[in-house]
Amino acid sequence: MMQPDDIHAALMTCDPAEKCRVTRELHAADSSGMAASSGEGVAVPVPGRPKRPALVHPSKVARRGLGSETGRAALIHAIAHIEFNAINLGLDAAYRYRGMPAAYYADWLSMAADESRHFDMLNTRLADFGFTYGDFDAHDGLWEMAVKTAHDPMVRMALVPRVLEARGLDVTPGMIQKLKQVGDHESVAIFEQILEEEVPHVEIGTRWFRYLAEPRGLDPDTTFFALLDEYMNGGPPGPYNLEARREAKFSEPEIDELTERDAGRSRR
Repeated sequence: MMQPDDIHAALMTCDPAEKCRVTRELHAADSSGMAASSGEGVAVPVPGRPKRPALVHPSKVARRGLGSETGRAALIHAIAHIEFNAINLGLDAAYRYRGMPAAYYADWLSMAADESRHFDMLNTRLADFGFTYGDFDAHDGLWEMAVKTAHDPMVRMALVPRVLEARGLDVTPGMIQKLKQVGDHESVAIFEQILEEEVPHVEIGTRWFRYLAEPRGLDPDTTFFALLDEYMNGGPPGPYNLEARREAKFSEPEIDELTERDAGRSRR
């Protein structure tokens, strides 16, 4: 039976290929005993990651047009970096928070395994352009939010899968359209698969956020936006992929509030 130390070892693995391999092994293992684990997970301020890419401020990450192979490789690298961080986020969610139902650990290890497949697909596509993960600079915004939300699983569920992962639902269709315009059908197929599989990941966040909010006497809909205001200055702007967010179990009051807030930003 899997133990928390097994997840911690995967979390601290630095080599991307090895992290992907052990993550999928964890997903295949029996996680039912995790619910009975006592104590709190030891804080992991920096998970295992390779020496490259260099991490820079988001404003310093190079932006390149998709008309060139280097530009498309830079985009694919950026998404690969997100997926690599998402592996660590999934493992951290499974390791850090103890005493949750067995289904919680199964969900997060499944999500981490999916992200490892996404990373492998993207890194393989990078090789087609003569690059590999680490060849472009990246930023650390995803893990910074993991640190900010480490103290409370409810806050983590609200702000990492339901905001940062959900952002992928919003922006990926536009990236797919641009890749189609330049005839990069191989990359389009990968992005389409990732988009389809990210919807259940966001739904995992929705489900466990509500599970954790309701026993506290908190209304999930209003609490979500209160957390957006407290931690993320109201959250990212639209446009939003409302169809995908509905599939990920965003409620209609949440959809209405997102739409109203975005319209308010547009009027300013």
